[in-house]
Amino acid sequence: MINQLIQRIQKTKAPICVGLDPMLGYIPEHVTRKAFDEFGETLEGAAEAIWQFNKEIVDHVYDIIPSVKPQIAMYEQFGIEGLKIYKRTVDYCQEKGLLVIGDAKRGDIGSTSAAYATAHIGHVKVGSSVLTGFGTDFLTVNPYLGTDGVKPFVDVCKEEDRGLFVLVKTSNPSSGEFQDQLIGGRPLYELVADKVVEWGADCMDGAYSNVGAVVGATYPEMSRILRKLMPNTYFLVPGYGAQGGTAEDLKYCFNEDGLGAIVNSSRGIIAAYKQEKYAKFGAEHFGEASRQAVIDMVSDINSVL
Repeated sequence: MINQLIQRIQKTKAPICVGLDPMLGYIPEHVTRKAFDEFGETLEGAAEAIWQFNKEIVDHVYDIIPSVKPQIAMYEQFGIEGLKIYKRTVDYCQEKGLLVIGDAKRGDIGSTSAAYATAHIGHVKVGSSVLTGFGTDFLTVNPYLGTDGVKPFVDVCKEEDRGLFVLVKTSNPSSGEFQDQLIGGRPLYELVADKVVEWGADCMDGAYSNVGAVVGATYPEMSRILRKLMPNTYFLVPGYGAQGGTAEDLKYCFNEDGLGAIVNSSRGIIAAYKQEKYAKFGAEHFGEASRQAVIDMVSDINSVL
């Protein structure tokens, strides 16, 4: 699966994914008004607004990006109606030729972990039928419970040719409360990196493993260390743009071949029309603003690679 992502990155020359993390506050009034007129100010109305918002953005960017990353929490807040739109968004993006990174950060043990893996990247047997739950191509995973929690996901990856991105060094300010703590003289994030390499060793797909790592753009010196520790691990890189990470910070996440990382931007793209830089597009043309934001992001990143 990671090889498919690499091929699409090379085709688009865009090592990025668009975070489809819609909040109602990001959605232009004309979109929400139309949805509320049809479904009322209900969970169904909110879900419809999110769907129309997502579709407009995807229609404007699908040909210039390799992947998207919907954050499932933004859909779960609207209950079952939101999850229906999450699935609808996943399917639509895949129909458009995009690879989908499901950002669910799942992690448990035993049969529970296996069930999460089945739901998001596997298949479930129902009588004589074999069916797909959410059907994303990749899934983010929390490794806090250790190998017991991650192995069921790796097993499904191998069976289904799917991919994982395991949290290693995240971009949020308080990540160091746990991740930077020293154990035997080494920070915890380095020990997690070692396990990611171990988990991914028998899950290779060409030069890189299907088991990747989440490494935040906001800690460039740490990403430099992690790149050396994980030369054959693909990085999913949050923290660019709105969280403060710059293109210069990102360069340590990549290998010398210009591969090795895919950079996420969420509100910087999907809510681009709200930025002064893209105000000329107006709320009516928010999809066009998002497309221009993608073009600018790709140019910015490629300028340092």
